[in-house]
Order: sequence, then C-alpha cells, then structure tokens
Amino acid sequence: MSYQALYRVWRPRSFEDVVGQTHITRTLQNAIEQDKFSHAYLFSGPRGTGKTSAAKIFAKAVNCERSPAKEPCNECDACLGIQDGSISDVIEIDAASNNGVEQIREIRDKVKYAPSAVPYKVYIIDEVHMLSMGAFNALLKTLEEPPRHVIFILATTEPHKIPLTIISRCQRFDFKRISQKAMVDRMETITAAEDIAIARDALEIVALTAEGGMRDALSLLDQAISYSEEEVTIDDVLAVTGSVSQAKLAEVIQALDQQDVKAALSAVDDLIQQGKDPGRFVFDLIYYLRDLLLYQTAPELEHHLERAIPDAAFRDLSQQLTADWIQKAIRELNQCQQEMKWTTSPKVFIEIALLNMVEVQGTVRTSAPVDSEALSQLTQKIGELEKDLATLKQQGVAQAEGAKPAPKRAPARSGRKGYTIPYERIRQVLNEASKDEIKSVHNRWADFMEALKRNNAPAHATLLNSKPRAASSKALVLAFRYDIHCSLALEHQNTIEPLLTEFVGKPLTIIPIPEQNWQELREEYVRKQKPGTEEGEDGGVGAEEGASSNSNGEDPLISEARKLVGDDLIEIQE
Repeated sequence: MSYQALYRVWRPRSFEDVVGQTHITRTLQNAIEQDKFSHAYLFSGPRGTGKTSAAKIFAKAVNCERSPAKEPCNECDACLGIQDGSISDVIEIDAASNNGVEQIREIRDKVKYAPSAVPYKVYIIDEVHMLSMGAFNALLKTLEEPPRHVIFILATTEPHKIPLTIISRCQRFDFKRISQKAMVDRMETITAAEDIAIARDALEIVALTAEGGMRDALSLLDQAISYSEEEVTIDDVLAVTGSVSQAKLAEVIQALDQQDVKAALSAVDDLIQQGKDPGRFVFDLIYYLRDLLLYQTAPELEHHLERAIPDAAFRDLSQQLTADWIQKAIRELNQCQQEMKWTTSPKVFIEIALLNMVEVQGTVRTSAPVDSEALSQLTQKIGELEKDLATLKQQGVAQAEGAKPAPKRAPARSGRKGYTIPYERIRQVLNEASKDEIKSVHNRWADFMEALKRNNAPAHATLLNSKPRAASSKALVLAFRYDIHCSLALEHQNTIEPLLTEFVGKPLTIIPIPEQNWQELREEYVRKQKPGTEEGEDGGVGAEEGASSNSNGEDPLISEARKLVGDDLIEIQE
C-alpha cells in the first residue's frame, strides 16, 4: 500500500512542528540545550494534541549526534533510526495491551542494561492509565531511581486515573486543545504542500469538528479529499463531518426570531431526513449563537468567531436579536444537549427546545420598552376609558343599553393535521368534573412527574409544560402550550396513563388540548351555566384556576364596564 494517511505523513518531526503547545516545547528545548532534563515525564491531554509525537521528538533530541541542541537534526543515524523504529533503545509500549505486572517486571529487569546504539534508553508508555494497580506498584521504584541512561515518558488522556505516587515522581506537562486558528494554519500549510485545492472556510469547519485534536482534523481532511472531485468545497466537508451549513443555521434562527414555528420545525425535520447528526446540529447552533453574541457585543473581534462567517445574513441577525434572547437560547440548547445524551429520541428534545425558544422570544418582545409616543397614546386611551366609566357610574347603564355585546369568538380548531381537539369529550368531562377529582390529581402531580422522568425521559419532556385543568372520575384534561405537544403526549399515552393510575388510584384517560383553546372552551362552559348555580356545580373548573363565580347574574353596571375596559382595569369591591 503506497498511500499513507495525512496524519502519518505529516506527523511532527521537530518541536517546531508541534502545533499549539509552545508552553511545553519551549520548556523541553531549554532543558535539552542546558542538559537539565529529567528522568521521568508525564504528558497528559486530549487525544490528537501531540503527546506521543513530542515524546518521540524528545527521544531524538537527547540522542541526536549534534546534541545538545533545541531541535533534532533528523539527518544523523540516531535521529533516522529512532524515526523509523530501527533503534531498539527507544521503546514505545501500548499500556492498553501490555498492562500486566509481568510486562512491567520485564521492563524493570531490562532497564539496568546500557543502551546499545544511542546515549539514552527511552521508554515511551502510551495510555499509561490503563496499567493495573499491580503494574503501577512494580513501576514505582524503577521510576523513582532509574539508571542514569534511562528516561521514562508516560502519555495519557486521563491523568486522574494515575496514582499520585506515580505522578509525584514525574515532571508533568499538560497538553491543551489546539486552537481553531492554529489548526487551520497548519492544514493550509499541508494542503499547499500536497497541492490540494480547498477553501479556508472549509478548513475552518474541519477544525471546529475536530474539537481541538490535530490528528482528528487531518483524518477528516483526508476523508473530505477522498469524497470530493477536483476541489474540496464546503459542501464536501459538510457531508463528511455531518455539520450543518451556515445558511441553514441562519434560516432556523430567523424563523425562531419571527416566531414561525412551522418553518423552524420543518427545517429540523429536513436536516434529520438528510441524515445529519442531531447532536452536531445542536452543537453547531450553540456555536453560531455564540458567534452572534460575540459579534454583536464587539464587532472588532470578528477574527475570534469559531463557527460563523460574517456574511450579510449573519450581520442582519446580529442587529435583529437581543443579547438577552441569545443567552437564553444558548442555555435552552445546552439543556437540550444534556438531555439528548440519555434518550433514543433526540428529535423530540430539539423540537421542544425550539418551541421554548419561540416562547422566550415572544416574552422578550412583550417586555421590550415602548417608545414615548406609544406610551402617551396608551395613557390617553386609559384616560378616556376612565371618563366613560365615571359617566356610567353617575348615569347608570341607560346610554349603554343600545350597545350590542361583542360576539364571542368560537373556539378555534387546531391547525395541526395530526391532532384534532375532541371538544365533545372535553365538554362531557366538564359536566362530570368535580373539585375533589382535580385536587386529587394536583396533590400527586409532582410525584407522578418525578416517576415519569425516571421511567421515560421523552414522555416527561412532553408533559413538562402541561397543566391539569379539569378531571372527572374517568378522564383528565391536560392543557399544553402548543398543539404539537398534544400530539406528542398521545404518542406516549401508553406510558403516561398506567403510571398516572398508580399515583391517583384510578384509571384516567388523558385528553390534551392547547391552552388557548382550553381558555375559550372554559369561557363557553361557564357562560352556559344557569343563573344561580351553587358553588361547586361548575365541576371544579373555576376552582382549578382561582376563577370567581360565573358572570351570569352579576351587576349590570359591572357587566357593561367589563365590555368597555376589560377585566384587567376593573377592581370590584364588596
């Protein structure tokens, strides 16, 4: 096989080639140059950040024929022999497959023999945290007082699993994740040398997907090159990495800003149908919002953006969105990301997160400060209404008798094709409902939700924003924020109802209804009650929401005042 992967061909051969770890390479170079290097080192950090490469470069540098020097020459017999593995004095050991006491005892027995070809015998033990406790104990004494011609370099991605007695005997160097800019610059150098045509924007997507690992970045770049034709495009990289294009991210956020739930959910459905990873979509969306917030706060930090390219759509969104909404959206998506780790239905959590983001946007807009002109108009209108109310109090309702009451809007049907509101069933529940039934549900609701969260996380997420509104001996009316939640609740009906039965003590059928439609239906029900209805005859509907008695039979003056100014501006005193 003549072809070699890019990460193998371009594996660092000198300290200068180790990307993003200057704090380590400079320390090692000075120690070698001054002949003050230690007998044992611990290299820890994420995968693909250069730990074993730095260990091999260190072994070449201390054994180079031109040593002491800051860099190995990579030309002498020692450097070339260590590079191709032909010198047996530099031993690389994989602790994952050689983790027993016998292997470490063998090392301990051979340590005392002098090197045969170079000045120092170097043991590089990769993934050292995989050693057994017995193996660590066998290594302790040798690691503390090895012969003068031996150097140990331990490499690991999980230093917390290494005994402190081992760590205390080593000089520890923590490799950090490589910055996106450093990885992109390195990949540009490699693609230029390999004569590969690729845009910097595509390299930035590769770097973001690699999450700080240079080896992962080069492996993804290799895949994109194989996938593409003559030139590696952004679409090629998106297809290989599973990332979502910036245009699609902007489309989703634009829909959320305009409170277009249908467009946002359709976009998510299309992405999942295309085979995109739901986790990668949430990850990309978080970083895109982060870049929006950063650009909005300090446009001069444009070169610090990690996911976004500041095009026209990006700049427009940075002006439209408020910083408060972006921060709340990031928190919502972060919560979604955590919940997706433990479910087989990630799409449900994404949809719920987007719906909550739409609601947050509506709240932000509602609470936004109004301008002075609008405030003065509102003040004037309130003044006029107060005058009309004062006139009514003085002259009675004679002037208002000719006024026709405003027609009540009939309850709207759900716009979602998958769910039709069963109005007749809910009316029947209202006729049979009682305060005791709904009180019994409320008393056990918190315990029921906690049990549901343990048994079925998607079902729990669906009921998070629901409220029990009315209950009879056989059914429970649940109000949801959106009609999509109603359909989702019915999908989990076989899980919800048996568990609810355990807590309430009787079988109850759940009947979902959107909150807006519930309010309209409730008003219709209360309005149809006969005058003089005794307390409790409304089936507990008013009791559940803290409502007063029905409006029939109240003082005509109060009724006319309600029609003029609404309930919010009226204060009734006995």
